[in-house]
Amino acid sequence: MAPVSIATCQCTSNVHSHESQTTKSTTTPSKKSTLNFQDSELYADRPIRLTTYSTDSDIKPIPLNWFEKDHKLRGPVVCNRTGDGLLKHNTIGAHAGPYSIYHALSTATKQLDIKHKPDYTNGEPAVEFPMMPQWFTENKIVSLDPFGHLAPWLYQDLSNEENVEVQPTMSITKAILSLPELKDEVAKGNLKPDGKIVLNEMGDLAVTKIAVDPVWNLPGVALKLGITELELRRALFEDTNGMYPELITRPDLKTFMPPIGGITVYILGNPEFIPDPTKKLALRVHDECSGSDVFLSDICSCRCYLIFGLREAAIEAQNGGNGIVAYYRKEGRALGEVLKYMVYNARKRSGDSADAYFHRTECIAGVKDARFQELMPDILHWMGITKIDRMLSMSNMKHDAIVNQGIEIVERVEIPDELLPADSRVEIDAKIAAGYFTNGHVYTQEELKDVKGRSW
Repeated sequence: MAPVSIATCQCTSNVHSHESQTTKSTTTPSKKSTLNFQDSELYADRPIRLTTYSTDSDIKPIPLNWFEKDHKLRGPVVCNRTGDGLLKHNTIGAHAGPYSIYHALSTATKQLDIKHKPDYTNGEPAVEFPMMPQWFTENKIVSLDPFGHLAPWLYQDLSNEENVEVQPTMSITKAILSLPELKDEVAKGNLKPDGKIVLNEMGDLAVTKIAVDPVWNLPGVALKLGITELELRRALFEDTNGMYPELITRPDLKTFMPPIGGITVYILGNPEFIPDPTKKLALRVHDECSGSDVFLSDICSCRCYLIFGLREAAIEAQNGGNGIVAYYRKEGRALGEVLKYMVYNARKRSGDSADAYFHRTECIAGVKDARFQELMPDILHWMGITKIDRMLSMSNMKHDAIVNQGIEIVERVEIPDELLPADSRVEIDAKIAAGYFTNGHVYTQEELKDVKGRSW
Protein backbone atom coordinates (compact mmCIF):
# COMPACT_ATOMS: atom_id res chain seq x y z
CA MET A 1 0.00 0.00 0.00
CA ALA A 2 1.28 3.46 -0.85
CA PRO A 3 2.10 5.82 2.03
CA VAL A 4 -0.83 7.73 3.42
CA SER A 5 -0.47 11.35 4.43
CA ILE A 6 -1.98 11.85 7.88
CA ALA A 7 -2.71 15.46 8.78
CA THR A 8 -3.43 17.00 12.14
CA CYS A 9 -4.00 20.69 12.74
CA GLN A 10 -4.35 22.76 15.88
CA CYS A 11 -6.57 25.75 15.17
CA THR A 12 -5.05 29.06 16.28
CA SER A 13 -6.29 32.61 16.36
CA ASN A 14 -4.91 33.22 12.87
CA VAL A 15 -5.65 30.72 10.14
CA HIS A 16 -2.93 32.18 7.95
CA SER A 17 -0.23 31.11 10.41
CA HIS A 18 -1.43 27.52 10.56
CA GLU A 19 1.79 26.10 9.13
CA SER A 20 3.67 26.69 12.35
CA GLN A 21 0.98 24.88 14.30
CA THR A 22 0.66 21.92 11.93
CA THR A 23 2.29 18.55 12.27
CA LYS A 24 2.48 16.44 9.13
CA SER A 25 3.74 12.93 8.73
CA THR A 26 3.88 10.47 5.89
CA THR A 27 3.78 6.98 7.26
CA THR A 28 2.46 3.54 6.55
CA PRO A 29 -0.25 3.02 9.19
CA SER A 30 -0.76 -0.31 10.86
CA LYS A 31 -3.39 -2.57 9.32
CA LYS A 32 -5.25 -2.56 12.63
CA SER A 33 -6.02 1.17 12.45
CA THR A 34 -6.62 1.71 8.73
CA LEU A 35 -8.49 0.26 5.80
CA ASN A 36 -6.54 -1.66 3.17
CA PHE A 37 -7.65 -0.39 -0.22
CA GLN A 38 -5.38 -2.78 -2.09
CA ASP A 39 -8.31 -5.18 -1.96
CA SER A 40 -10.45 -2.80 -4.02
CA GLU A 41 -9.75 -2.75 -7.74
CA LEU A 42 -11.57 0.59 -7.96
CA TYR A 43 -9.00 2.40 -5.82
CA ALA A 44 -5.96 0.10 -5.83
CA ASP A 45 -3.91 2.42 -8.05
CA ARG A 46 -4.93 5.61 -6.26
CA PRO A 47 -3.11 6.44 -3.00
CA ILE A 48 -5.13 8.36 -0.44
CA ARG A 49 -4.17 11.90 0.42
CA LEU A 50 -6.27 13.05 3.32
CA THR A 51 -5.72 16.76 2.75
CA THR A 52 -3.39 19.25 1.13
CA TYR A 53 -1.47 22.20 2.57
CA SER A 54 -0.64 25.56 1.07
CA THR A 55 3.03 24.79 1.83
CA ASP A 56 3.11 21.47 -0.07
CA SER A 57 5.73 21.72 -2.80
CA ASP A 58 3.56 20.05 -5.46
CA ILE A 59 0.49 22.26 -4.97
CA LYS A 60 -0.18 24.65 -7.86
CA PRO A 61 -3.83 25.79 -7.79
CA ILE A 62 -5.44 27.22 -10.91
CA PRO A 63 -5.60 31.00 -10.35
CA LEU A 64 -9.08 32.23 -9.36
CA ASN A 65 -9.55 35.99 -9.01
CA TRP A 66 -13.17 36.19 -7.91
CA PHE A 67 -14.06 39.80 -8.83
CA GLU A 68 -12.08 40.01 -12.08
CA LYS A 69 -14.20 41.11 -15.07
CA ASP A 70 -12.29 39.25 -17.79
CA HIS A 71 -13.15 35.56 -17.43
CA LYS A 72 -9.71 34.55 -18.65
CA LEU A 73 -8.04 36.56 -15.89
CA ARG A 74 -10.63 35.45 -13.38
CA GLY A 75 -10.24 31.71 -13.88
CA PRO A 76 -12.65 28.79 -13.38
CA VAL A 77 -13.93 27.09 -10.25
CA VAL A 78 -12.06 23.76 -9.94
CA CYS A 79 -12.90 21.61 -6.94
CA ASN A 80 -12.60 17.94 -7.90
CA ARG A 81 -9.69 15.49 -7.98
CA THR A 82 -10.16 14.37 -11.58
CA GLY A 83 -6.93 14.36 -13.60
CA ASP A 84 -4.52 16.76 -11.91
CA GLY A 85 -7.30 18.29 -9.84
CA LEU A 86 -5.85 17.17 -6.53
CA LEU A 87 -2.78 19.34 -7.10
CA LYS A 88 -4.46 22.18 -9.01
CA HIS A 89 -7.92 22.60 -7.48
CA ASN A 90 -8.75 26.09 -6.24
CA THR A 91 -12.02 25.36 -4.45
CA ILE A 92 -12.87 23.38 -1.33
CA GLY A 93 -15.81 20.98 -1.36
CA ALA A 94 -17.64 19.08 -4.09
CA HIS A 95 -20.01 19.84 -6.94
CA ALA A 96 -23.80 19.56 -6.59
CA GLY A 97 -23.93 20.13 -2.84
CA PRO A 98 -25.79 17.28 -1.04
CA TYR A 99 -26.10 15.34 -4.30
CA SER A 100 -22.34 14.77 -4.32
CA ILE A 101 -22.96 11.85 -1.97
CA TYR A 102 -25.14 10.13 -4.57
CA HIS A 103 -22.38 10.67 -7.11
CA ALA A 104 -20.03 8.85 -4.71
CA LEU A 105 -22.49 5.97 -4.38
CA SER A 106 -22.67 5.70 -8.17
CA THR A 107 -18.90 5.39 -8.47
CA ALA A 108 -18.57 3.04 -5.50
CA THR A 109 -21.15 0.64 -6.97
CA LYS A 110 -19.50 0.98 -10.42
CA GLN A 111 -22.67 2.29 -12.03
CA LEU A 112 -20.62 5.36 -12.93
CA ASP A 113 -17.12 5.08 -14.39
CA ILE A 114 -14.84 7.02 -12.09
CA LYS A 115 -13.01 8.29 -15.19
CA HIS A 116 -16.18 9.45 -16.96
CA LYS A 117 -15.71 12.78 -18.73
CA PRO A 118 -18.92 14.81 -19.17
CA ASP A 119 -20.00 15.71 -22.70
CA TYR A 120 -21.74 19.09 -22.56
CA THR A 121 -22.77 19.17 -26.23
CA ASN A 122 -26.03 21.17 -26.61
CA GLY A 123 -26.19 21.73 -22.87
CA GLU A 124 -25.52 25.46 -23.13
CA PRO A 125 -28.08 27.96 -21.74
CA ALA A 126 -31.39 28.20 -23.60
CA VAL A 127 -31.46 31.94 -22.89
CA GLU A 128 -28.48 34.26 -22.98
CA PHE A 129 -28.02 36.49 -19.94
CA PRO A 130 -25.61 39.38 -20.54
CA MET A 131 -22.83 40.08 -18.07
CA MET A 132 -23.91 42.67 -15.50
CA PRO A 133 -21.67 45.17 -13.65
CA GLN A 134 -22.70 43.42 -10.42
CA TRP A 135 -20.85 40.27 -11.56
CA PHE A 136 -17.48 41.89 -10.91
CA THR A 137 -18.37 44.53 -8.30
CA GLU A 138 -16.36 43.64 -5.22
CA ASN A 139 -18.36 41.75 -2.56
CA LYS A 140 -21.63 42.17 -4.47
CA ILE A 141 -21.99 38.49 -5.48
CA VAL A 142 -20.24 36.08 -3.09
CA SER A 143 -22.43 32.95 -2.87
CA LEU A 144 -22.65 31.86 -6.52
CA ASP A 145 -20.29 31.78 -9.50
CA PRO A 146 -21.44 34.45 -12.00
CA PHE A 147 -19.79 32.49 -14.82
CA GLY A 148 -21.13 29.14 -13.61
CA HIS A 149 -23.59 28.70 -16.49
CA LEU A 150 -20.83 29.09 -19.09
CA ALA A 151 -17.88 27.50 -17.29
CA PRO A 152 -17.44 24.29 -19.37
CA TRP A 153 -17.33 26.29 -22.61
CA LEU A 154 -15.37 29.32 -21.41
CA TYR A 155 -12.65 27.16 -19.90
CA GLN A 156 -12.55 24.16 -22.21
CA ASP A 157 -9.04 24.94 -23.48
CA LEU A 158 -7.75 25.56 -19.96
CA SER A 159 -9.37 22.33 -18.78
CA ASN A 160 -7.53 20.35 -21.46
CA GLU A 161 -4.21 22.12 -20.98
CA GLU A 162 -4.20 21.80 -17.18
CA ASN A 163 -5.79 18.31 -17.11
CA VAL A 164 -8.54 19.42 -14.71
CA GLU A 165 -12.31 19.18 -14.91
CA VAL A 166 -14.37 22.36 -15.05
CA GLN A 167 -18.04 21.76 -14.31
CA PRO A 168 -21.05 24.09 -14.48
CA THR A 169 -22.62 25.42 -11.29
CA MET A 170 -25.60 27.03 -13.02
CA SER A 171 -27.86 26.08 -15.92
CA ILE A 172 -30.65 27.85 -17.79
CA THR A 173 -33.60 26.32 -19.62
CA LYS A 174 -37.18 27.01 -20.69
CA ALA A 175 -40.23 25.22 -19.33
CA ILE A 176 -43.98 25.26 -18.73
CA LEU A 177 -45.45 25.35 -15.22
CA SER A 178 -48.77 23.60 -14.73
CA LEU A 179 -50.42 23.88 -11.31
CA PRO A 180 -54.09 23.22 -10.50
CA GLU A 181 -54.50 26.50 -8.60
CA LEU A 182 -53.49 28.42 -11.72
CA LYS A 183 -56.41 26.87 -13.59
CA ASP A 184 -58.63 28.14 -10.77
CA GLU A 185 -57.13 31.63 -11.17
CA VAL A 186 -58.10 31.58 -14.86
CA ALA A 187 -61.63 30.44 -13.97
CA LYS A 188 -61.94 33.31 -11.47
CA GLY A 189 -60.76 35.80 -14.07
CA ASN A 190 -57.58 36.70 -12.18
CA LEU A 191 -55.41 35.29 -14.99
CA LYS A 192 -56.24 35.78 -18.65
CA PRO A 193 -54.75 33.42 -21.25
CA ASP A 194 -52.72 35.25 -23.88
CA GLY A 195 -50.88 32.34 -25.53
CA LYS A 196 -47.54 33.85 -24.53
CA ILE A 197 -47.31 34.11 -20.72
CA VAL A 198 -50.51 32.33 -19.68
CA LEU A 199 -50.66 29.76 -22.42
CA ASN A 200 -54.19 28.38 -22.13
CA GLU A 201 -57.35 27.95 -20.06
CA MET A 202 -55.47 25.49 -17.83
CA GLY A 203 -53.32 28.37 -16.58
CA ASP A 204 -50.06 26.87 -17.86
CA LEU A 205 -47.23 29.39 -17.58
CA ALA A 206 -44.26 29.79 -19.93
CA VAL A 207 -41.10 30.38 -17.88
CA THR A 208 -37.35 30.66 -18.10
CA LYS A 209 -35.69 28.62 -15.33
CA ILE A 210 -32.26 29.07 -13.75
CA ALA A 211 -30.76 26.41 -11.48
CA VAL A 212 -27.95 27.51 -9.17
CA ASP A 213 -25.54 25.50 -7.02
CA PRO A 214 -23.91 27.57 -4.25
CA VAL A 215 -20.28 28.59 -4.64
CA TRP A 216 -18.97 30.71 -1.78
CA ASN A 217 -16.23 33.30 -1.84
CA LEU A 218 -15.28 32.85 1.81
CA PRO A 219 -13.98 36.39 2.53
CA GLY A 220 -17.08 37.88 0.89
CA VAL A 221 -19.51 35.59 2.72
CA ALA A 222 -17.82 36.40 6.03
CA LEU A 223 -18.09 40.11 5.30
CA LYS A 224 -21.82 39.88 4.54
CA LEU A 225 -22.39 37.92 7.76
CA GLY A 226 -20.38 40.39 9.83
CA ILE A 227 -17.75 37.88 10.99
CA THR A 228 -14.12 37.17 10.16
CA GLU A 229 -13.01 34.68 7.56
CA LEU A 230 -11.28 32.72 10.33
CA GLU A 231 -14.51 32.48 12.34
CA LEU A 232 -16.38 31.31 9.25
CA ARG A 233 -13.77 28.70 8.33
CA ARG A 234 -13.54 27.26 11.84
CA ALA A 235 -17.33 27.05 12.27
CA LEU A 236 -17.71 25.33 8.90
CA PHE A 237 -14.92 22.89 9.71
CA GLU A 238 -16.08 22.01 13.22
CA ASP A 239 -19.84 21.94 12.59
CA THR A 240 -19.33 19.51 9.70
CA ASN A 241 -17.21 17.33 12.01
CA GLY A 242 -14.02 17.96 10.06
CA MET A 243 -15.44 17.01 6.65
CA TYR A 244 -13.43 19.75 4.95
CA PRO A 245 -9.91 19.93 6.48
CA GLU A 246 -8.75 22.27 3.73
CA LEU A 247 -10.83 24.99 5.37
CA ILE A 248 -7.98 24.99 7.90
CA THR A 249 -4.99 23.65 5.97
CA ARG A 250 -5.48 25.73 2.81
CA PRO A 251 -5.97 29.41 3.73
CA ASP A 252 -4.88 30.20 0.17
CA LEU A 253 -8.11 28.66 -1.18
CA LYS A 254 -10.82 31.29 -0.86
CA THR A 255 -13.68 29.40 -2.54
CA PHE A 256 -15.95 26.75 -1.03
CA MET A 257 -18.82 24.68 -2.42
CA PRO A 258 -21.01 24.02 0.63
CA PRO A 259 -23.09 20.81 0.92
CA ILE A 260 -26.40 22.69 0.90
CA GLY A 261 -29.29 23.06 -1.51
CA GLY A 262 -29.29 25.68 -4.22
CA ILE A 263 -31.78 28.01 -5.91
CA THR A 264 -34.24 27.71 -8.78
CA VAL A 265 -35.39 30.95 -10.40
CA TYR A 266 -38.62 31.09 -12.41
CA ILE A 267 -38.83 34.08 -14.77
CA LEU A 268 -42.03 35.17 -16.50
CA GLY A 269 -41.73 37.64 -19.34
CA ASN A 270 -38.75 38.63 -21.46
CA PRO A 271 -35.54 38.17 -19.41
CA GLU A 272 -33.96 41.04 -21.35
CA PHE A 273 -36.22 43.45 -19.46
CA ILE A 274 -35.02 42.44 -15.99
CA PRO A 275 -32.14 44.94 -15.62
CA ASP A 276 -34.24 47.80 -17.01
CA PRO A 277 -35.61 49.84 -14.06
CA THR A 278 -38.27 51.38 -16.32
CA LYS A 279 -39.86 47.93 -16.72
CA LYS A 280 -41.92 46.88 -13.71
CA LEU A 281 -40.84 43.83 -11.72
CA ALA A 282 -42.81 41.67 -9.30
CA LEU A 283 -40.69 39.36 -7.13
CA ARG A 284 -41.47 36.50 -4.78
CA VAL A 285 -38.49 35.19 -2.75
CA HIS A 286 -39.68 31.81 -1.49
CA ASP A 287 -37.94 29.49 0.96
CA GLU A 288 -38.66 25.79 0.56
CA CYS A 289 -41.46 24.12 2.49
CA SER A 290 -42.04 20.72 0.91
CA GLY A 291 -44.91 19.83 3.23
CA SER A 292 -46.93 22.77 1.95
CA ASP A 293 -45.36 23.51 -1.46
CA VAL A 294 -45.61 19.89 -2.67
CA PHE A 295 -48.02 18.04 -0.38
CA LEU A 296 -50.42 20.93 0.43
CA SER A 297 -50.19 20.85 4.22
CA ASP A 298 -52.41 23.62 5.61
CA ILE A 299 -50.44 24.39 8.78
CA CYS A 300 -48.59 27.25 7.07
CA SER A 301 -49.06 29.83 4.32
CA CYS A 302 -46.21 28.65 2.10
CA ARG A 303 -47.95 27.09 -0.90
CA CYS A 304 -50.70 29.67 -1.06
CA TYR A 305 -48.07 32.44 -1.04
CA LEU A 306 -46.14 30.58 -3.74
CA ILE A 307 -49.24 30.38 -5.95
CA PHE A 308 -50.05 34.03 -5.24
CA GLY A 309 -46.48 34.91 -6.22
CA LEU A 310 -46.77 33.03 -9.52
CA ARG A 311 -50.11 34.67 -10.25
CA GLU A 312 -48.81 38.16 -9.63
CA ALA A 313 -45.60 37.40 -11.55
CA ALA A 314 -47.68 36.35 -14.57
CA ILE A 315 -49.82 39.48 -14.39
CA GLU A 316 -46.74 41.72 -14.25
CA ALA A 317 -45.23 39.93 -17.24
CA GLN A 318 -48.46 40.35 -19.20
CA ASN A 319 -48.33 44.08 -18.42
CA GLY A 320 -44.97 44.33 -20.18
CA GLY A 321 -42.63 43.80 -17.26
CA ASN A 322 -41.30 40.73 -15.49
CA GLY A 323 -42.38 38.42 -12.72
CA ILE A 324 -39.85 36.33 -10.81
CA VAL A 325 -40.12 33.60 -8.21
CA ALA A 326 -36.76 32.73 -6.63
CA TYR A 327 -37.05 29.38 -4.84
CA TYR A 328 -34.41 28.62 -2.17
CA ARG A 329 -33.75 25.17 -0.66
CA LYS A 330 -33.98 26.24 2.99
CA GLU A 331 -36.40 23.71 4.44
CA GLY A 332 -37.82 24.53 7.86
CA ARG A 333 -36.16 27.97 8.02
CA ALA A 334 -32.93 26.15 7.11
CA LEU A 335 -33.23 24.05 10.28
CA GLY A 336 -34.46 20.98 8.42
CA GLU A 337 -37.63 18.97 8.16
CA VAL A 338 -36.87 16.59 11.06
CA LEU A 339 -36.68 19.49 13.48
CA LYS A 340 -39.72 21.12 11.90
CA TYR A 341 -41.90 18.07 12.52
CA MET A 342 -40.72 17.91 16.14
CA VAL A 343 -41.74 21.55 16.53
CA TYR A 344 -45.16 20.69 15.08
CA ASN A 345 -45.53 17.98 17.72
CA ALA A 346 -44.49 20.32 20.53
CA ARG A 347 -46.91 22.99 19.33
CA LYS A 348 -49.89 20.67 18.96
CA ARG A 349 -49.36 18.86 22.27
CA SER A 350 -49.00 22.03 24.30
CA GLY A 351 -51.89 23.95 22.75
CA ASP A 352 -50.95 25.55 19.45
CA SER A 353 -51.21 29.29 20.07
CA ALA A 354 -49.55 32.15 18.19
CA ASP A 355 -47.92 33.64 21.29
CA ALA A 356 -45.65 30.56 21.63
CA TYR A 357 -45.07 29.99 17.91
CA PHE A 358 -41.36 30.88 17.80
CA HIS A 359 -40.67 29.66 21.34
CA ARG A 360 -41.25 26.00 20.35
CA THR A 361 -38.57 26.26 17.66
CA GLU A 362 -36.09 28.00 19.94
CA CYS A 363 -36.52 25.34 22.62
CA ILE A 364 -35.40 22.60 20.22
CA ALA A 365 -33.04 24.38 17.82
CA GLY A 366 -31.73 27.22 19.96
CA VAL A 367 -32.58 29.70 17.20
CA LYS A 368 -35.86 30.47 15.48
CA ASP A 369 -34.42 31.03 12.00
CA ALA A 370 -31.18 29.99 10.28
CA ARG A 371 -31.81 31.22 6.74
CA PHE A 372 -29.32 34.12 6.79
CA GLN A 373 -30.94 36.23 4.12
CA GLU A 374 -27.75 38.29 3.69
CA LEU A 375 -26.71 35.92 0.88
CA MET A 376 -30.15 35.77 -0.75
CA PRO A 377 -29.85 38.91 -2.94
CA ASP A 378 -26.84 37.53 -4.84
CA ILE A 379 -29.02 35.96 -7.54
CA LEU A 380 -30.90 39.27 -7.86
CA HIS A 381 -27.59 41.04 -8.44
CA TRP A 382 -26.66 38.40 -11.00
CA MET A 383 -29.79 39.19 -13.02
CA GLY A 384 -29.00 42.90 -12.84
CA ILE A 385 -31.97 43.85 -10.67
CA THR A 386 -31.76 47.36 -9.20
CA LYS A 387 -35.46 47.99 -8.49
CA ILE A 388 -38.36 45.79 -7.37
CA ASP A 389 -41.75 47.39 -7.95
CA ARG A 390 -43.78 44.80 -6.07
CA MET A 391 -42.12 42.67 -3.39
CA LEU A 392 -44.45 39.72 -2.77
CA SER A 393 -43.29 39.01 0.76
CA MET A 394 -44.09 40.06 4.31
CA SER A 395 -40.66 39.14 5.69
CA ASN A 396 -38.63 42.00 7.12
CA MET A 397 -35.49 39.85 6.97
CA LYS A 398 -35.84 39.46 3.20
CA HIS A 399 -36.83 43.09 2.70
CA ASP A 400 -33.95 44.44 4.75
CA ALA A 401 -31.37 42.16 3.12
CA ILE A 402 -32.40 43.37 -0.34
CA VAL A 403 -32.63 47.07 0.52
CA ASN A 404 -29.37 47.04 2.49
CA GLN A 405 -27.60 45.82 -0.63
CA GLY A 406 -28.76 48.73 -2.74
CA ILE A 407 -31.87 47.32 -4.45
CA GLU A 408 -34.93 49.56 -4.22
CA ILE A 409 -38.29 48.11 -3.17
CA VAL A 410 -41.22 50.32 -4.18
CA GLU A 411 -44.16 48.36 -2.73
CA ARG A 412 -44.54 45.42 -0.35
CA VAL A 413 -47.47 43.09 -0.97
CA GLU A 414 -48.89 40.80 1.71
CA ILE A 415 -50.86 37.67 0.95
CA PRO A 416 -54.63 38.28 0.85
CA ASP A 417 -56.45 36.86 3.88
CA GLU A 418 -58.84 34.86 1.72
CA LEU A 419 -55.96 32.72 0.44
CA LEU A 420 -54.81 31.65 3.92
CA PRO A 421 -55.73 28.18 5.26
CA ALA A 422 -57.46 28.42 8.65
CA ASP A 423 -54.76 26.49 10.51
CA SER A 424 -52.04 28.84 9.21
CA ARG A 425 -53.30 31.83 11.23
CA VAL A 426 -51.05 30.78 14.12
CA GLU A 427 -48.00 31.11 11.89
CA ILE A 428 -48.93 34.27 10.02
CA ASP A 429 -50.21 36.23 13.05
CA ALA A 430 -47.13 35.30 15.10
CA LYS A 431 -44.89 36.48 12.28
CA ILE A 432 -46.79 39.75 11.93
CA ALA A 433 -46.49 40.36 15.68
CA ALA A 434 -42.76 39.66 15.40
CA GLY A 435 -42.35 42.36 12.76
CA TYR A 436 -43.56 40.96 9.44
CA PHE A 437 -45.11 43.54 7.13
CA THR A 438 -48.87 44.03 7.10
CA ASN A 439 -51.44 46.71 6.33
CA GLY A 440 -53.84 45.03 8.72
CA HIS A 441 -54.12 44.45 12.45
CA VAL A 442 -51.02 43.62 14.51
CA TYR A 443 -51.98 41.42 17.45
CA THR A 444 -50.63 42.13 20.91
CA GLN A 445 -48.89 39.34 22.81
CA GLU A 446 -52.04 38.93 24.90
CA GLU A 447 -54.25 38.68 21.80
CA LEU A 448 -51.94 36.09 20.27
CA LYS A 449 -52.87 33.68 23.06
CA ASP A 450 -56.35 33.45 21.57
CA VAL A 451 -55.07 32.64 18.06
CA LYS A 452 -55.04 28.86 18.12
CA GLY A 453 -54.64 26.04 15.62
CA ARG A 454 -56.31 22.66 15.75
CA SER A 455 -54.67 19.98 17.88
CA TRP A 456 -53.73 17.71 14.97
